[in-house]
Amino acid sequence: MVKQRGRGGSAKRPASARTPSRTPSPSGKKSAARDQVVFDSSPVREAPRVFRLGAVAGATPGRWIDTWKQRMPHVTLELVPIETEPQRASIDELDAALIRLPLDDDTLHLIPLYDEIAVVVASAESHLLAVDELEPSDLAGEVLITPLDDVLGPLGIPGVLTPEFAPLATTGDAIATVATGVGIVIVPMSLARLHQRKGTDHRPLRGGPISTVALAWPRERTTPDVETFVGIVRGRTANSSR
Repeated sequence: MVKQRGRGGSAKRPASARTPSRTPSPSGKKSAARDQVVFDSSPVREAPRVFRLGAVAGATPGRWIDTWKQRMPHVTLELVPIETEPQRASIDELDAALIRLPLDDDTLHLIPLYDEIAVVVASAESHLLAVDELEPSDLAGEVLITPLDDVLGPLGIPGVLTPEFAPLATTGDAIATVATGVGIVIVPMSLARLHQRKGTDHRPLRGGPISTVALAWPRERTTPDVETFVGIVRGRTANSSR
């Protein structure tokens, strides 16, 4: 007896013999998740730290500090005032410092930044203020007050007189005395402005001494932060190579 074939010419397969459909099981998904490697592409954040910058009186690092804040927001810049007389000792406690030359020390890196002219600070009633610029010869007969924190050194101006009172401790004290009508003081212009008092004014001294402000730091401690600050004071952009 010949079995009858179904429509289409092929015998029907029993349901039990059909190939079962395969669907991903929940356990299979978990296994794939375990095998997957996830890479964290977020930038590595640097730990907060502090850059300690010393500065002698009259130094003007404001524009460099502003650039630092923009370029290095994760590093706090702490500005530390330092005295001129012990400035060398102060440098060892800092990352870098704005100091006044001369300072001869082979253990330091020194980068001269800018020069300041000397000015004569006199009482507002002084005849010295009648001109826009003074010659050393104009100071003959004037009492020249030199404070103990003087930064210019011996001036050798002929004809000036020595005060009859003991040396004053600071430039601020000396200018306060000038405001009373006693004597004159010769200082870098920034110090004249810093200690400006009512009843005084200043005039440039032609041919007078120059005070140079420089950046200094220990040679053995040239850190990446120091190199960044050096680049800022030298006018490098954020993308410039060191």
